[in-house]
Amino acid sequence: MQENKLTVATVLKPQGIRGEVKVKALTDSAEDLKNIKVMEIGGVEYAVLSVRAQGEFAYLTLRGVADRNAAELLRGLEVCATRDNAPPLPEGRYYIADLIGCEVFTNRGERLGEVIDVTPAKTDVYTLSNGVKQIVFAAADGVISDVDIDARKITVDGKRFKEVSL
Repeated sequence: MQENKLTVATVLKPQGIRGEVKVKALTDSAEDLKNIKVMEIGGVEYAVLSVRAQGEFAYLTLRGVADRNAAELLRGLEVCATRDNAPPLPEGRYYIADLIGCEVFTNRGERLGEVIDVTPAKTDVYTLSNGVKQIVFAAADGVISDVDIDARKITVDGKRFKEVSL
């Protein structure tokens, strides 16, 4: 089941004295944050007044965060957006929230475990739990052969999986 809220960034610190906050984007690009009109931080919704993207970081001006003291209160909190406000993904890309809980099977039908975490990187790192131990693998080329979010199922190439898993 897809959650309605997606974590799109983390507040790092206040920027300047006028309430702007620096965030680390958890999307493919900080530019993606420019399309979000309302963000939730610490359970409070904020209208987004402006977004300046720089690399993997963005600087947000939020309605109701008027000075550095107000911005300081947001330090370390997650920035969430509703699914309908979140940037659309290209074909073959998925939100981490949609991958968590998916069952992982080899192309021969062997169950490997359930996705309990995905660490974003140039090559994303998946953590599975099979009830006994955790298995970590890199989603390198040729490892994942199919993702079916609706069926909550990920299929991997068994041979490639063994080469990249710990």
